[in-house]
Amino acid sequence: MSRHSLHSRGAAAWWVAGMAGACVFAGSALAAHTGGVAAPGNDPVSPVAAPAGAGTSSSGHDSVNDQTATPKPKAPLDRSGRKRVGKASYYAKRFAGKKMADGARMQPHGDNAASKTLPLGTTAKVTNLKTGRSAVVTIQDRGPYVKGRIVDLSPTTAQKIGIDHDNGVAKVEVAPIAVPQPDGTSKPGSAAGEPKP
Repeated sequence: MSRHSLHSRGAAAWWVAGMAGACVFAGSALAAHTGGVAAPGNDPVSPVAAPAGAGTSSSGHDSVNDQTATPKPKAPLDRSGRKRVGKASYYAKRFAGKKMADGARMQPHGDNAASKTLPLGTTAKVTNLKTGRSAVVTIQDRGPYVKGRIVDLSPTTAQKIGIDHDNGVAKVEVAPIAVPQPDGTSKPGSAAGEPKP
């Protein structure tokens, strides 16, 4: 092998190593800029796991009462089954048929809902605290990513409990009925013994 070809190979190896380092640095910068999420992971709570929109849940996305929402670092899953109170919004029409975090398609007339902290597959009773009307939902997606919001509902479910286009957000209580556990069992939630609406 000639001395020239060895020199060329050494330069090429140096260039490849330099480019690999630059890519790692760029990936780290991207992850820092996007809240620590540079690529989809296997974690079902990851904002990227929610396929609707640009890597966020259809609710991190923009619900009807549109505020720009930015995916946040993943929240820990709450498998306690306790009730929570916060704001509910609903999916914008453009998310109909889009894939949710569990892989199913968002059904505007279905009972699908999004939560940042309840495990996928959780069934819960959502009650509008102003109207007193309730509906049972299944958590199939991640979001909403707007501060103060704890659940995103399908348009039909939102309408059923008294959330419409005029008042696109409402204060609600989310009471889990059944919460999937890591070992494959299901834990009864705070609304397990209550009559279904």
